[in-house]
Amino acid sequence: MIVDEARQVLQIEADGILRLIDRLDQRFEQMVAAILNATGRVIVSGIGKSGIIGRKISATLNSTGTRSLFLHPVEAMHGDLGMVDPGDIFLAMSYSGETDELNILMPSIRNIGCTVISLTGNPTSTLAKHSDIVIDVGVEKEACPLGLAPTASTTALLAMGDALAVVLINKKQFKTSDFKRFHPGGALGQRLSRQVSDIMFTDALVPTATTSESMQAAVEKMDRHGIGALIIVDDDRKLAGILTDGDLRRMLAQQKPVFEQSLTAAMTPSPLHAFAQTPAFDALNIMEQHEITVLPIIDTNRRVLGILHLHDILGKGEFKFNGFDPEKKALLERITCKEPS
Repeated sequence: MIVDEARQVLQIEADGILRLIDRLDQRFEQMVAAILNATGRVIVSGIGKSGIIGRKISATLNSTGTRSLFLHPVEAMHGDLGMVDPGDIFLAMSYSGETDELNILMPSIRNIGCTVISLTGNPTSTLAKHSDIVIDVGVEKEACPLGLAPTASTTALLAMGDALAVVLINKKQFKTSDFKRFHPGGALGQRLSRQVSDIMFTDALVPTATTSESMQAAVEKMDRHGIGALIIVDDDRKLAGILTDGDLRRMLAQQKPVFEQSLTAAMTPSPLHAFAQTPAFDALNIMEQHEITVLPIIDTNRRVLGILHLHDILGKGEFKFNGFDPEKKALLERITCKEPS
């Protein structure tokens, strides 16, 4: 019985979100365009449960490259309205659209000259009439059996805010590496603030082959390391090229006899690379820009020092700084044919 009731709540809230899909139209596009073209910030405002959701939406926008702040309607009427500029977008949130504290504020917002966008479940409400753009976030019913506590309605409001934030991420071409600036205290921010030397594979963990080795020996090395790439070096261990899983797949697709190919013919010569002192976020930018997942790490004489994988930047498993790493230990044991301890 309890589980059934919980399932019913989740179903009602899921249905509320799904019904928003058919209501998305040119007004959503107008909202995105207004925010992209604005010279100021997105001022989010609401009260009660809508205000709590508004704070979360504002935080999401800030962390993903869209400047925003939350403005409490009552505090705005007592001096905080000074934070609002004509170039701002005012994003007002009220499910009923008849929240007195918010509607009393609207004439002042209009006088300042902001573009007003409302997220409301009542497109004919007082709030909607004060708005330049109205986004309908109405739901059929609340999950609350009394129909009183905001449940499905706040879920729908939050989902619409997330949809807005994600679209803006794509339009602004916000990259993973941009998190370094906005999340310096988070796990990803800590990784991106480090140097490549802190997170790259070194020594026996670096999959390498010389230009004179056979293709079969090279493929066996690539398979043992399991990184999806093999660094090709000359006799002085200087970077000559790189061979990847993708190179092998393309040869197979072209029906080339793989093991009859020479490494120098199959590899990509003079591949993209980084240095040990390169910031991790710069290495990530290279990977994102060129859509690759590994980088050879070299010194100023082009000698190979290590290899960096995308997973080691983004944190596959628990992140380690030059310390004991169970995953790398297991890989080393496999490469050296030792039994895992």
